[in-house]
Amino acid sequence: METQPRRAYPTDLNDHQWSRLAPLFPLPRSTRGRPRTWAYREILNAIFYLVRSGEAWRLLPHDFPPWQTVYGYYWRWRNSGLWDMLNTMLLKAVRQQEGREPQPSAAIIDSQSVKTAEGGEERGVDVHKQVNGRKRHIVVDVLGLLVLVVVHSAGVPDSTGGKVLLEKLFGRIKRSVYNRWCRLKLICADGGYEAIVGWVKQHCGWRLEITRRPADAKGFVVIPRRWVVERTFGWLGRYRRLSKDFEHQVHSSEAMVYLASIHRMLRLLDG
Repeated sequence: METQPRRAYPTDLNDHQWSRLAPLFPLPRSTRGRPRTWAYREILNAIFYLVRSGEAWRLLPHDFPPWQTVYGYYWRWRNSGLWDMLNTMLLKAVRQQEGREPQPSAAIIDSQSVKTAEGGEERGVDVHKQVNGRKRHIVVDVLGLLVLVVVHSAGVPDSTGGKVLLEKLFGRIKRSVYNRWCRLKLICADGGYEAIVGWVKQHCGWRLEITRRPADAKGFVVIPRRWVVERTFGWLGRYRRLSKDFEHQVHSSEAMVYLASIHRMLRLLDG
């Protein structure tokens, strides 16, 4: 099951990076079904190329597997929750590499409104930023590493979207398989989340701390803790597939954010 020889792209996985992911992919069937033509590693290389370069599926270079094959695996792995699982695994590995506990005890939340390229699920207008599209709501740890993402209409207020995001995170804690977030105690946010401070304490048992911009500040000011999540949005912005929301389904929008996060953390671990 050898891949066609080709010159490597900057987004390709090296041997060390692939060795971290390979155990999570199923072994090929030996007795039933049509043998795979393309290796999983080459499929992932094509997906990371698409996310980093911003290409459309049908415009993948010809030295990658056919776009229909790549998209089929992407769609299958998206629906299985693989991207979320890989992101979580790498988050723990990067934190340990930095001398921290695998599970974060503090996190920061924020949202980013982005335009959508065309029709699709859950579109709306963010009246404050005058953006017609969707919001990416993310939770990051103190290193700026992505913990969780939820995508919804840009017309949903931050307080409502934040409640959906944190409720999803809390739901994972209640399931034993997601017990990895049990150390979480403190979440930092901006003034848009002030309305849910009491709800977070009562429902989740966490302290939601609102960090405000100084009243006498003029121009750009680095706000403690909140700059971490803003930097994460900047990191994600290097992946051109995220320059707009090109996806029809919000599930795919979330998958693209996870893929960008996965690719970046693989490079952190390789460095």
